[in-house]
Amino acid sequence: MTEMDYYEVLEVSRDCSGAELKKAYRKLALKYHPDRNPDDQEAEEKFKIVNEAYQVLSDDEKRTIYDRYGKEGLQGQGMGGGFGGANMDDIMDIFNSMFGGGGGFGGFGGGFGSTRRDPSQKYALDFEIELPLAFNEAVFGCEKKIDITYKTPCEDCGGTGAKEGKLETCEYCGGQGQVLMRQGPMQFAQTCPKCHGEGRKIAQKCPSCQGKGYHEASENVTIKIPAGVDSGNRLRVQGHGNEAKNGQRGDLYLTFYVEEDEHFIRNGNDIYIEVPVFFTQAILGETISIPALDGELELELKQSTKDKEQFIFEGEGIPDVHNGRKGRLIAQVRMTLPKKINEAQKELLEKLQESYGVESRPHKSTFESAFDKVKNWFKN
Repeated sequence: MTEMDYYEVLEVSRDCSGAELKKAYRKLALKYHPDRNPDDQEAEEKFKIVNEAYQVLSDDEKRTIYDRYGKEGLQGQGMGGGFGGANMDDIMDIFNSMFGGGGGFGGFGGGFGSTRRDPSQKYALDFEIELPLAFNEAVFGCEKKIDITYKTPCEDCGGTGAKEGKLETCEYCGGQGQVLMRQGPMQFAQTCPKCHGEGRKIAQKCPSCQGKGYHEASENVTIKIPAGVDSGNRLRVQGHGNEAKNGQRGDLYLTFYVEEDEHFIRNGNDIYIEVPVFFTQAILGETISIPALDGELELELKQSTKDKEQFIFEGEGIPDVHNGRKGRLIAQVRMTLPKKINEAQKELLEKLQESYGVESRPHKSTFESAFDKVKNWFKN
């Protein structure tokens, strides 16, 4: 049997950063979580594997051992199934952000799963979707109309998934909704994987919903996106999640993905722009116009401006999504040279070089001692 690769499990490269690792784990844990995949054994197994992979790769010491020796090298290093190990707090922090802790950003809502889950509820009331935004939409804010699909309880079975709503006691947990698990010397309670904490199971599937306990409905929602959002930010939209059996709706969570721009590069609330400058402009100095988020700015090139030199404009960046304070616009010079010159231009450049005298050949004074040293090496 081929051993699974933890990097492939989390869909990351072997040189990924801790932030990239956490983002990938969060996405997959959310995708395969049992609350979102009731009665799906395959998703449950994938959820366990994803947790195992993250437990190893998020620990620097374990990751180093794994990279060198593979999974066998981790034997005796506290490896095992479930959530054991040094990164339990890290994993739970991520879970809290997805299923009931803090999270979100600014005043735009709490963490994912803020609606309390009824054990008899067949699906989570909150759900999350990724919303792509154009660069300018994220910078200036906008209104977006999006189509969503949400779950509503099946009326024929009362949302139970059972024909005529008839359920029987779960034999796996004896109707307790929990089972005791042992890991080493420790024992702890875990939600029953068969009935998902309900204590009862379906005797016969509802023919209307095929045992799912819900149907799907569509809705068009208008969302006001605040200025300054960035990729990875999340916005809570109250009352547009899945519908509970009592008619209450959960919340919709939007995770933003911001597209890149051709000219501007974003770093937090700062904006970078590369300014091509011809070598004569850099030598002589000149005032030029450059594009900015709100129009254009005047950039004063001083004499002898250097390649990659930066000019900073305070308050010309992106507004902070929390307080509206704008970042900086940073213009970086990219020196450009002529691709070809004609005879007249060559003659002028040679005259210019001669006019600088010794200064025009800095390599001579720099390497003079080096030349003498090399010559002495071969005298003997």
